[in-house]
Amino acid sequence: MSSLFPALDPGSGRPALRFGDRSLTYGELSGAAGALAARLEGAERVAVWATPTLETAVAVVAALLAGVPAVPLNPRTGERELTHIVTDSRPTLVLAAPDDALPGPLADVARIDVTPDGDGPLPAGPGDPEAAALIVYTSGTTGPPKGAVLPRRAVATTLDALEDAWAWTGDDVLVHALPLFHVHGLILGVLGPLRRGGSVRHLGTFTTGGVARELAAGGTMLFGVPTMYHRIAEALEDDPQLAKALAGARLLVSGSAALPLHDHERIAALTGRRVIERYGMTETLMNTSVRADDVEPRTGSVGVPLPGVELRLVDEEDGTEITADDGETVGEIQVRGPNLFTGYLNRPDATAAAFDGTWFRTGDMAVRDTDGSVRIVGRRATDLIKSGGYKIGAGEIENALLEHPGVREAAVTGEPDADLGERIVAWVVPADPARPPSQEDLAGHVAAQLAPHKRPRTVRYLDVLPRNDMGKIMKRALHG
Repeated sequence: MSSLFPALDPGSGRPALRFGDRSLTYGELSGAAGALAARLEGAERVAVWATPTLETAVAVVAALLAGVPAVPLNPRTGERELTHIVTDSRPTLVLAAPDDALPGPLADVARIDVTPDGDGPLPAGPGDPEAAALIVYTSGTTGPPKGAVLPRRAVATTLDALEDAWAWTGDDVLVHALPLFHVHGLILGVLGPLRRGGSVRHLGTFTTGGVARELAAGGTMLFGVPTMYHRIAEALEDDPQLAKALAGARLLVSGSAALPLHDHERIAALTGRRVIERYGMTETLMNTSVRADDVEPRTGSVGVPLPGVELRLVDEEDGTEITADDGETVGEIQVRGPNLFTGYLNRPDATAAAFDGTWFRTGDMAVRDTDGSVRIVGRRATDLIKSGGYKIGAGEIENALLEHPGVREAAVTGEPDADLGERIVAWVVPADPARPPSQEDLAGHVAAQLAPHKRPRTVRYLDVLPRNDMGKIMKRALHG
């Protein structure tokens, strides 16, 4: 029996994975992954060409069974960044579907074609919980991507903590369309159901029709990012089948970025279901979540720390701990617990800089409410604005702007200002490009909702906001 996947049973006919019209039972997955795991013996680490396919899931499970660290590769990564990742991680092998054409940076790496068949025995796998399971590269927003080494202990701990928070069982059928090269789509979206003994239905490409179809056909959970839920919210009024399917789901989860309040409200109003949010990152996996059994809605909150996770807020200037649970005092989130990575591959300097003693510095800024729940207001580097002596989180201003009927999308940044230190800049995609709301209108709206010192001093209008593959707004590109 695998310590990470106790439900893998060569004789089981329970459904495990489905990608489009291709599927594997637990017995078939056991045989295919077991056969591939035997071929990985002796490899130091393997790269996985992480397309949204059965082959990727089989490859990662096989590597974990064999005790060989897997490096998921984003197929859309540019040549320079991919060269850096391959050079840094030095994979012994690259695992890919037979028809995948691999780019130049992988030309000199020995290749194994992955097929979702075979009949190999299950290896025992490593018994050391500190053994590396995955090396997942960060987005590289502050330099070349760094490889976060995630031990088996962190994977198991996070998935078991979410079992508690979300009442996640082997009866759950998860629907998602997330990419498989990152924590959300791969660890939560594929490894999570497999650890529970449940099943995954991956849409391949996100469509609201696909979501409606799979939830109506027995799906119980939906994982998505805000961009997906925004499209769902926009489609609901004209799609009664989508509304009915969402209403029948047991759990709707959004992550990777904050879900705007107006999308929360539209989905709840039209389906009777609340979307819950959780908070994590590559280096820590999951830190907090709204619980499935919460009686009170926690719209705008990422919930409370998961079992085993310690979380504190510290002043970003002097490092003192913030003890106020007033929903107003902003501090940097620091965490510690068994969910953390062991360090950055080949970067002891970056690993040391990421910690304050035993606490990991997330770089995320938040406030804590009286019930202990956490509300994130942005990133320290891009979302904490110091204006007129105030520390202001960009996230709450963005939510206020999104409540204006003339705003379709919004982002908020700070720019140097001789008088204020920084002035608040709003980047707005108008609901009607021919009639955008005026700067005065938007400033007055924010001042009335929040406070006068939080109003935008400058408004810039765009056709679209720059986003990465996970739907996060790339704020550095706004000033490019």
